[in-house]
Amino acid sequence: MSETPGAGPPGTPTTLFDHALRLHRLTPNAPLFRGGAPFPGAERRRGGPERKASLAPTRDGADADADAVKVLDEYFDGTDDDTDGDTDVVRPATPHELAERLRGLPVSARHHERISGAALRAPAGRTREAGRWLVRHGTDTGSVAIGLALLAEAGTVADIGRIQTIGLLSNAFGPLVARALERLPGGVEALIWLAERATEWGRVHAVEALCRHVDDHPAVRPWLLRNAAADGEFLNSYVASDAARATGLHDVVVDARTDAAVVDQTGRILHVMTYCEGMGTSLRHYPHALTVMEAHVRHLGHLGPTEERYCDATTVSRYLGAETPAWSDDDGLQARWDDVRRSYVDLLGRTEWRNTAREGLAAGHARLTWLVDSVVPELGLRASLAAEGDRPCADPLSGA
Repeated sequence: MSETPGAGPPGTPTTLFDHALRLHRLTPNAPLFRGGAPFPGAERRRGGPERKASLAPTRDGADADADAVKVLDEYFDGTDDDTDGDTDVVRPATPHELAERLRGLPVSARHHERISGAALRAPAGRTREAGRWLVRHGTDTGSVAIGLALLAEAGTVADIGRIQTIGLLSNAFGPLVARALERLPGGVEALIWLAERATEWGRVHAVEALCRHVDDHPAVRPWLLRNAAADGEFLNSYVASDAARATGLHDVVVDARTDAAVVDQTGRILHVMTYCEGMGTSLRHYPHALTVMEAHVRHLGHLGPTEERYCDATTVSRYLGAETPAWSDDDGLQARWDDVRRSYVDLLGRTEWRNTAREGLAAGHARLTWLVDSVVPELGLRASLAAEGDRPCADPLSGA
């Protein structure tokens, strides 16, 4: 993370690494603005001959990577045709020449066995040299992705910094960065660092990787328990239930000493699990849902309201009224399901919780405003949001 980007000669394309590093220095403790988009040269590539120099949209990349694998095999084989075309001469190509040959080829954004195989067939030192150069000096997403794939097989601890830096362009390189880091000693700490600075798909892949290492590193479980589901990220749908299972959330949250950060993260996970069906495990399919919700609402009663807690409790209450547990048809489970819904609704009806909602509405809290307009009436709560002495509003929020 200490390399200084160079401007290069006039007209030299900006490397993606330098682009990421420059933006990171503007917001060192937060994600890059717009995830780093647009990348350098995007306008030129959009209309020019390099239009296809991008990551393949396919998930497996089997067809997309075929040409790239051929280029890699030729590069690592070290042969090239001589000027007369009569014989093969041994002339190892440079990483720069490799980048030129890769330019314009579609490349998978994910790990693929054929790319991995090409890397493993070559001497580790040569694979590492090419990977480092492509990650550090690549000016298009395809060549940088190949560099990351090479470092995933032959990288060392010395590569963590450069992988982290390019990983800040998380939507482009998330799966490859996560794979490269989690295979290295010290890579778990780097994944945590990156997960705190990645958004959207890049964050998804970082959190998924961390879930695989809960038992390997002491920092992972505490981090996931407090940070797995970022507030407002729809793609949390893909990782919330994984994080709940990996951390043993149902065991952690029942402890009376559970801290507020874990309780609030539990609320975010429960909220996500109300809408993640088809992407992750929804609440009605989560076997530990009742244990987690009963503990969560109990903790909320002791901690008191915040705007976020009010929103999470409202969302979960509505879901419980619309759905039933799907993992069992036991009448006792249905009774508990109904009881925990009543507990949330009772909590929302308390004076201090109503006051918190009013304050949030007055401040223009967008999510709270939507919930009051569309969800709160379904819960049977009655409220007047008007200040005392004002004309009463029709909004049903408090028990007047």
